[in-house]
Amino acid sequence: MRRSLIGGCHKHFKPHHLRAVSCRFLSNNEQPRMPPCDFIPEKYESLPYERVMDIRNKNLSIALSTYYKKPILLHQGHMQWVFDHEGRRYLDLIGGIVTVSVGHCHPKVTEAAKKQMSRLWHTTNIYLHSPIHEYAEKLTSRLPGKLKVLYMTNSGSEANDLAMFMARLYTGNFDLISLRSGYHGASPYTLGVTSHSAYKPGVANGFGCHSTMCPDVFRGIWGGSHCRDSPVQTTRTCSCSPGSCDAKDRYIEQFKETLDTSAAKKLAGFIAEPIMGVGGAIQYPKGFLKEAYQLIRARGGICIADEVQTGFGRTGSHFWGFQTHDVTPDIVTMAKGIGNGFPMAAVVTTEEISNSFAQALHFNTFGGNPMAATVGSAVLDAIDEGDLQNNCKLVGTYLLLEMAKLRDKFENIGDVRGKGLMIGIEMVTDKETRQPLPTQEMNLIWEDCKDNGVLLGKGGLYNNTFRIKPPMCITKEDVDFAVAVFQNAVNKYLETKSR
Repeated sequence: MRRSLIGGCHKHFKPHHLRAVSCRFLSNNEQPRMPPCDFIPEKYESLPYERVMDIRNKNLSIALSTYYKKPILLHQGHMQWVFDHEGRRYLDLIGGIVTVSVGHCHPKVTEAAKKQMSRLWHTTNIYLHSPIHEYAEKLTSRLPGKLKVLYMTNSGSEANDLAMFMARLYTGNFDLISLRSGYHGASPYTLGVTSHSAYKPGVANGFGCHSTMCPDVFRGIWGGSHCRDSPVQTTRTCSCSPGSCDAKDRYIEQFKETLDTSAAKKLAGFIAEPIMGVGGAIQYPKGFLKEAYQLIRARGGICIADEVQTGFGRTGSHFWGFQTHDVTPDIVTMAKGIGNGFPMAAVVTTEEISNSFAQALHFNTFGGNPMAATVGSAVLDAIDEGDLQNNCKLVGTYLLLEMAKLRDKFENIGDVRGKGLMIGIEMVTDKETRQPLPTQEMNLIWEDCKDNGVLLGKGGLYNNTFRIKPPMCITKEDVDFAVAVFQNAVNKYLETKSR
């Protein structure tokens, strides 16, 4: 592990915070100590906090919600850390909603962007420029088989929108299948395959899209302690016999029923995340996605892997999430971590599918601009040089196992799941009923973690899953600190509840 690229900082809330202390060694009254960091943020000299809030309330859409009762005014970032306007340091365990892959302001990516900015900011792809061609070759070399043709876009929603369009053009069919609880974007097209009512505006969108039962082995009807590809399994009793998965077979039957009752005999395609992101890091039974792909292809459809959150080594064992399911999709969409926070996305497909898209003129003004291609290329280099995929495997597994110890200790931690640094912690009222922990109670834990220097995401259909998807450069010391903070927050919540 290269300490130059995977490391910490120097200042925190108090100067004596010099080392990490594992939750395993904390007494009830002992406060976790944040790992050291040798980065000192610049002094904040911009708009006062009150002025920022006033502008937000008056001039930005009310639809732009903020985290926390008192929103954080972020000023600067460095690798796995972010700093607010008062200089307080936070361990960022949600990475700009799974977007900061190699680290905030990673030096290699930042330097590449600066050099390209001084040379050529923008030109459309009607002209040749070397960055997009260098990047196309570098990115597609990491994909298997015939997945060699690249289309660059600007966001995950746009990439999925384009993939859906391609599927319909290529097959000549219209119906698309997705999984309930999945999220694929909020554009009018992608809302059809997004299965969260919170994102549905109540107007017509996404015609020809059908959802099928989410194969969730924790909250779903079937599943148990041998069903998923994770270092941590559910605590539910498993009905699987050796060499088979009963839950997988039952969810596949539901999948077949959806195809037989809700969709046309011929399909355009199927879109799924290898591990659900917004849905709460839900993992499917082993073998489910492989059989689902076979069923879709038997009906003339193609398979789309939404790698917006799982791609670029985050799962640890593989560079792409779909590889953990032993499948090869026909189209792969990617965004978020592809640019480490720079607005870019991509669709990769086969030459055959790509050729069908040439029926009409396709043009994207900003897709594949010199800045995006340069940043994307530097991100790939940073992943390799920092050995970040392996770091996801080692540190992610450690984090999962440490959180599993807390699950076994606390009645309100229902499930710990995930792979690599794609992790979900589902909170419940009790393990027997698996009733979701109410939002107000979730927020007590969430806010307390923030107050003690750890930023978590939230998600899941019932918004009761803490999402942990940090920059891929975090260390075991960071994990010890985060787990200790989380343990203290749960303890404090339980004490408050018992009063």
